[in-house]
Amino acid sequence: MHRCRAVILAVLLGFAASTLLSVAPASAKVVERGEFHDVFTGEIEDFCDEPGLTIAFEASVDGRFIVRSHGPDGLLYYAEHGSITQTNTNPANGLSVVEKTHVLDKDLHVTDNGDGTLTIIILITGPSSLFGPDGKAIARNPGQVRFEAVVDHGGTPTDPSDDIELSFTQIKGSTGRTDDYCEAIIDAIG
Repeated sequence: MHRCRAVILAVLLGFAASTLLSVAPASAKVVERGEFHDVFTGEIEDFCDEPGLTIAFEASVDGRFIVRSHGPDGLLYYAEHGSITQTNTNPANGLSVVEKTHVLDKDLHVTDNGDGTLTIIILITGPSSLFGPDGKAIARNPGQVRFEAVVDHGGTPTDPSDDIELSFTQIKGSTGRTDDYCEAIIDAIG
């Protein structure tokens, strides 16, 4: 008797699971997706507020993004996965450090405030490691942070092209280990 009930329950649960998995949310729609690659170079004088320390940097950024509309109002949610590699070099001594970061940046909640503004809660997370001139890790930051952005949507809550940022506030500090990259870089190549 128990075995029969277990078989019927397993069949019903299997059917329910397959039905739920085969139905996509009707309100979620991909609006845009793409990939990106960019390279930046430059110099920073008085690096990390260290008088007289000039650092040359080169950074490459690779990633992909997706924008989806959610809910009955079709508000847009942005998500991005990226990899960043940045080399910081002290031209005075030729020493370099390399920072490697993998990031997830995504909108957790988008709220139409009803007054011409949107409030967006943003999660940014991903491991970041800093490697010294010998290639060994000298600092890490694997945590996450959260921000609240308030934007004037210009009368078009589902079109970000005319949005104006009114505020951008950190609402949750970095979790986990948070090493001081400035201190580590200055110690390694300053």
